[in-house]
Amino acid sequence: MATRGGRAGGLGRRGFVKKVGGLAATAALMSAARAAFPAGAFAQSAGPETNKVTLGFIALTDSSPLIVAKEKKLFDKYGITDANVAKQASWGTTRDNIVLGSGSGGIDGAHILTPKPYQITLGLTTPENKPVPMYILSRLNTNGQAISVAKDLMATGAKLDCSPLKEAFAKMKAGGKDPKCAMTFRGGTHDLWIRYWLAAGGVDPEKDVSTIVVPPPQMVANMKVGSMEAFCVGEPWNEQLVNQGIGYSACTTGDLWKNHPEKSLGLRADWVDKNPKAALAVLQAVLEAAQWCDKLENAKELSEIVGKRQWFNCPPADIINRIEGKVNYGDGRKIDNRDLSMKFWRDHASYPFQSHELWFLTENQRWGMMAADLDTKAVIAKVNREDLWREAAKAIGVAAADMPAGPSRGKETFFDGKVFDPADPAAYLTSLQIKKVA
Repeated sequence: MATRGGRAGGLGRRGFVKKVGGLAATAALMSAARAAFPAGAFAQSAGPETNKVTLGFIALTDSSPLIVAKEKKLFDKYGITDANVAKQASWGTTRDNIVLGSGSGGIDGAHILTPKPYQITLGLTTPENKPVPMYILSRLNTNGQAISVAKDLMATGAKLDCSPLKEAFAKMKAGGKDPKCAMTFRGGTHDLWIRYWLAAGGVDPEKDVSTIVVPPPQMVANMKVGSMEAFCVGEPWNEQLVNQGIGYSACTTGDLWKNHPEKSLGLRADWVDKNPKAALAVLQAVLEAAQWCDKLENAKELSEIVGKRQWFNCPPADIINRIEGKVNYGDGRKIDNRDLSMKFWRDHASYPFQSHELWFLTENQRWGMMAADLDTKAVIAKVNREDLWREAAKAIGVAAADMPAGPSRGKETFFDGKVFDPADPAAYLTSLQIKKVA
């Protein structure tokens, strides 16, 4: 080999020996590391910033995409090999744990009532009203909730039209009993559904009844002992109520507003900003799980999975029918309409339309839970991350033609004929007869 100036290939003998020794040491270290770590561990530098996330859920069927992503190892598939899907006792607990964050023993995000990330971001319901910025990355479902009424009020005939209850509630009040309607969190989806239903039937939820907060899994037990006259909650608790003969479903929320938005995947903004690749990985897993949950052929397995003790601790028989679109209202009415069932993916169910979040904020304004002068457009721009949804959807193979054309679904029509035009929410508010705001 030709040499110049005592160098071989640009290295002196001493340097060459040193480099070879270094390479050998490096090879030995890598060999030892391969024995200690799983295959491919060294490639993770190009993957998520962290393999860990803690997500909360409430025992409701619409949390299924998170549970399935865990059970089917979809989080692992996208590099989130340490995903903890942790059961929360109530929506208040979910809020408190989000405020804490996983670094302080809480959670990074959750299956959550769609208005809650806005309440938390604005500091409206947090301890000391401390704002904790959040992002909504996807919707988890549309439809799939119901308003249930106690069995002893079935004779009133109250259904989608709740007006027969106005007289019944008035008689209760005259007799010294305060009629109670339960929901799961003030300003949350269930609160807004039952308020809309009551107000549309001429019952003022601020004056004619008391609205109380009850955690979802406790609804049936509370109605059984007579703690409330009606409640709004997600499944499987309405179905369980009917199966136990304690009450009936006056209506499903799909009857109120077909294909209405419901729960969301919400995460702390600081966690997403710190871990953008991990956030996309979590979102990809949840979107793929949503696609699986939405297939009718998976309904039986889905009900068996979420019914497990560690998830809902609920008989699959209380879960499967309404997933399939078979609703026994409990008062003689039965339907089999898959189009009114809970949707996880069909008809853009997973996409977080900004127009829907505007409706939730407008309804919070209607009942005095958010300021009338709130800049709703600005706060939606901060919280809603439909851009991340599109990126994740593209990554799992969703064609551009199968994605919504834009962030608004346009005008929405409710069962009572009211129309919400996202271009003019003020006109919608004006059209409502019963409300707290002037």
